[in-house]
Amino acid sequence: MARAPKNPTTLNMRPVWADVSLPALIHNFESIRSYVNPRSEKRRTPRQVLCIVKGNAYGHGGPPVTKALEKAGADWFGVTCTEEGIALRKAGVRKPILILTSFVPGEEKRLLEHNLTAVIHRCEQLSQLESAASRRGKKKVSFHLKIDSGMNRLGIVPSSVDCFARQLAKSQHLQLSGVMTHFASSEAFSDTVAGRQTREQEERFFAALERLRALGIDPGIIHLANSAAIVTRPETWADMVRPGVILYGYHPGYEPVERRLEIERQLPLEAVMSLRARIISLRDVPAGAGVGYGASFVAQRPSRIAVLAAGYGDGIHRGLSNRGKVLIRGVLAPMVGIISMDVTMIDVTAVAGVEIGDTATIYGTDGRFSYPAHLVARSVGTVTSDLLCAVSQRVPRFYLP
Repeated sequence: MARAPKNPTTLNMRPVWADVSLPALIHNFESIRSYVNPRSEKRRTPRQVLCIVKGNAYGHGGPPVTKALEKAGADWFGVTCTEEGIALRKAGVRKPILILTSFVPGEEKRLLEHNLTAVIHRCEQLSQLESAASRRGKKKVSFHLKIDSGMNRLGIVPSSVDCFARQLAKSQHLQLSGVMTHFASSEAFSDTVAGRQTREQEERFFAALERLRALGIDPGIIHLANSAAIVTRPETWADMVRPGVILYGYHPGYEPVERRLEIERQLPLEAVMSLRARIISLRDVPAGAGVGYGASFVAQRPSRIAVLAAGYGDGIHRGLSNRGKVLIRGVLAPMVGIISMDVTMIDVTAVAGVEIGDTATIYGTDGRFSYPAHLVARSVGTVTSDLLCAVSQRVPRFYLP
């Protein structure tokens, strides 16, 4: 795990990096855990928290983030595939790891070798996992079942529950230890198809659970709630919740828009990652001169143009060309011209005292100033996770203790 140097701008490297605040990460995790375990409930056992760390922990760095969350008391981790799970095991992570999109044929052996828990989303996967467990002489291999309650993506449909039960009865080496579903629109509260969808999904899911129980099957850990449902739908918290983007400091885009601030205040979060780059060039550009590829920006007045050592190859969304901003010396300076793979131009005419070597924050925090990633994402019509996951491997992460 790379610790942040006192002054990253003095590093002998290409001057683009991401600061990852472990205190902010742990603050968010502990806030979520407390939020879904209100004292008024007086539960016999606390609700568990499965932290979603897929996609390199939303671009923050999978192993370092997961180990910090494990130390803080996370119960489970969720990743996309076997490879991501193995990477966490090799980093020393010991808590249960759920493979959210399951395995492909041939991966079963490695899945079991690394003690990873598969999500079954097709009935025929039971026989594949059963064969692998039998070959390894495993008495019981745990797995979770995914119910497609209406997203129409992954999971067995409720009408296939009986088929699943028959196949499970033939699987002597398998143990169902959890049942889950995934919401398509849990952030939506408008009077639309999306706004009504979550309630319909809940009803289908709980009906499928009742059928499982009627067939004599113990569902184990029940989990439905993603980030938006954690914040807004306590009836979905069940036995365990699955925070994703909220772990990293950002709320989903709740609908209607008028309710966003009200909902976000219910669970205050801190941004975990700040993406930064240094100015590597400054030049004066006369009025009428074009900047960057295709002269898509033409200076309307004599302008001071800075070049940042970061581009779309580092994770700056190309859609921000001529419309994005960066935070520098407490000022939001506009991006100008087409964002290149390796550099981005900004207009610093209005930034007093700007110099080569100054640090620009593409999103995140800079002292008492902040330019959150969700505002950047919405400005180009995408989601915050898209920006966070786009921070490439060539950008070093420094973990602030």
